[in-house]
Amino acid sequence: MLRRKPIPTGWKAEADTGLKRNITTVQLASFGIGSTIGTGIFFVMAEAVPEAGPSVIISFVFAGIAAGLAALCYAEMASSVPVSGSTYSYAYATLGEFAGMAVAGCLLLEYGVSTAAVSVGWSGYLNELLGDLHIPQIPHALTAAPFDDDPGAINLPAMILVGMCAILLIRGASESARANAIMVFIKIGVLAMFAVIAFTAFNDDNLTPFFADGAHGVTLAAGTIFFSFIGLDTISTAGEEVKDPQRTMPRALIAALITVVLVYVLVSLAAVAAQPSSEFAAQQDAGLAQILNNVTGATWPSLVLSAGAVISIFSVTLVTLYGQTRILFAMGRDGMLPEFFTRVNPRTLTPVNNTIVVAIVVAILAGFIPLDYLADMVSIGTLVAFIVVSLGVIILRRREPDLDRPFRVPLYPLTPILAIAACGYILYGLHWYTFVFFGLWVSAVLVFYLVWGRHHSALNTGRPDPLQAAP
Repeated sequence: MLRRKPIPTGWKAEADTGLKRNITTVQLASFGIGSTIGTGIFFVMAEAVPEAGPSVIISFVFAGIAAGLAALCYAEMASSVPVSGSTYSYAYATLGEFAGMAVAGCLLLEYGVSTAAVSVGWSGYLNELLGDLHIPQIPHALTAAPFDDDPGAINLPAMILVGMCAILLIRGASESARANAIMVFIKIGVLAMFAVIAFTAFNDDNLTPFFADGAHGVTLAAGTIFFSFIGLDTISTAGEEVKDPQRTMPRALIAALITVVLVYVLVSLAAVAAQPSSEFAAQQDAGLAQILNNVTGATWPSLVLSAGAVISIFSVTLVTLYGQTRILFAMGRDGMLPEFFTRVNPRTLTPVNNTIVVAIVVAILAGFIPLDYLADMVSIGTLVAFIVVSLGVIILRRREPDLDRPFRVPLYPLTPILAIAACGYILYGLHWYTFVFFGLWVSAVLVFYLVWGRHHSALNTGRPDPLQAAP
């Protein structure tokens, strides 16, 4: 359970694993931006502004710093262990097989549930945009609430979205990357449009008192806002499909982080300056669109923003679905899952089996199960992954000081220690039952490992690893 997978270095990082290396730095950075700027920025202002007032701008900066500390640790690990699998592969190489499997459970939970939840959000925005032409939901008894005689409804638009993303991923990683880059450009353009229009209503009085609830309000709002930064780690799942991964991945991570922070700060400043802080609490649904309606007195800006939200959420679903398929691929290659998950289509060079399986599971979750109560489950999986990566940086520095590291975390060891502390602080604020459900899920994954995975592990059977093969 403590055996560690050797770290591929030099030419091994470019080994032929069956996947095609054709993703560029810009496309990879767009992956991170696309999976991060999603539903959060369109809703979080209604929750964060009542907590901090105008100083929510500082809260966005603080949350960005916390996410940035983790992103810097990801950048060093990505340059040191440039393979698919994200935190799973990093944990396998630093903490051992048992810990790697536990982290894999965290990632599968994070990507699977978040993809389904985001798909449900896309459904609502799409129907709002279409108006009378909306796609109806199909009544079905399986989705009814307990002890409720009324049937629930199959969320057909959410299932359609998952299917479209799966088809795009099956066609090829480069095609998906190009489509995502276009959607990222559109979503940033829409948010820039919001900022420009909102700034026309800039009022100094709306920024006073700036610290409405003091430092406590800033910290509280930063905890709420932090989850708008979840998604940057998706970049690290593409280690075997990018060109020159040891340099491309750190650059893409940092570029994505800077872009996301700038967009969030700009949007938050424009929003709080355009209307009094007291009005945000009542804008739980499509808050940014309501601000545009109030500023312009017209409906077209909010329609454009809704269209941008539809495109934005589409790209989030696409990238998170991609990330999960690559994690399964890495696990299958290591023997932690059946060989079925390692098969790559010879024409498209994509793991089609993984994409189909993930799409079916996520579509069922999105279509049949209400996912609101699982939001914290996504957060706990992400935070644990952030902590493991930060810890992995410290362990590798001590265990293998001479390892080739094209990117090194600045201010080591302070940066990874602060990243662990920041994530631990946010974990402390989660509900107790979140830890219970999380523990049950990870326990189920570890039971599978003890019963099946450890016996079929590539390290146990001696099966050759393409990343470790001779040139």
